[in-house]
Amino acid sequence: MITTKDIAERLGVSVSTVGRALADDSRISEETKFKVRQAASEMGYVGNRAARMMRGASSNVVALVIPDIRNSFYSTIAHELSKNMEAEGFQLMLAETDDDRMVELRHLRELSATRVAGVIIVPTARPHSDSVKLLRTVPHLQLLRRHPSLGSQWFGVDDHEALRRATAHLVTQGHTRIAYMGGPEELPTGAERLRGFRTALREGGLPDDAGRTELGPPSSVDHGRQAVRRLLKGPDAPTALVLGSIQLTRGVLEELSEQGVKVPRKLSVIGFGDEPGFSWWGPGLTTIGLPIQEMATGCALWLMRRLKTKPGNDGPYTSVSPGSLILRGSTAPPGGRASSRSR
Repeated sequence: MITTKDIAERLGVSVSTVGRALADDSRISEETKFKVRQAASEMGYVGNRAARMMRGASSNVVALVIPDIRNSFYSTIAHELSKNMEAEGFQLMLAETDDDRMVELRHLRELSATRVAGVIIVPTARPHSDSVKLLRTVPHLQLLRRHPSLGSQWFGVDDHEALRRATAHLVTQGHTRIAYMGGPEELPTGAERLRGFRTALREGGLPDDAGRTELGPPSSVDHGRQAVRRLLKGPDAPTALVLGSIQLTRGVLEELSEQGVKVPRKLSVIGFGDEPGFSWWGPGLTTIGLPIQEMATGCALWLMRRLKTKPGNDGPYTSVSPGSLILRGSTAPPGGRASSRSR
């Protein structure tokens, strides 16, 4: 393994000069820095990052802690964040919690031990108190979900308004039996989406029992399949369904296709998120679009600024992005046909 001593011997300078040149020390001339870097590249030198961290320096790694990489929202935002971080000289590391607070804690302990530069986290419903303490020691922000114990830096979507608009679209079309399927109320996103659904029913003059709800694990495709089977049984089955999770949407679409349910004649459907296949499913899925690129860019810019300023400048920051209702062919008046596939 090539060391700084080998580079120093080749150039006839001291080891400390090589080390300072590689660290871009202002005491070293630009000419010397160029010669050292060129020699290091030619000789195949790899810096000992572990040794630097032992001296108290942080790494150039930013962690993204998420519940489920299979969710296209998280995989897409990870891709966008990675590109933004790379442009600033940082590397993105991924940690998956499966919405388990103890798994979340183990990841945060490992990240803290490696002196990660910063953390972007989609927190579990009830973060462990030790997770809270660990995050206080590192620049971090919350994404999509927000828990008050983890600080006041948050990038999210207006979940209430997104679900209110989607449900109001069904009410306007004349549906009076509308079901909602989403995550549990203990998740802040689950609570806000359910609230938006109920707000639209109330504003539309519908009674409380007009809306059925199926709440469960938001990352479970199988739960989506089972829940829609339950909803479609019986004479009081809903004529419309609005969804509050990408994975639940996938499960519902798979089950409806397998059962041969005619959409929108028998059931109008509004999905959540806009995966590539959603526009081609059946008559085209009307769905709630998410501002993924906007959120990823905002997260990256905020964290890069934070990493380049003093901790004292780490004040409260909230960014709320609107969702969008993408109109396609999966919604129509009860018993009717869709009239448009327009966006």
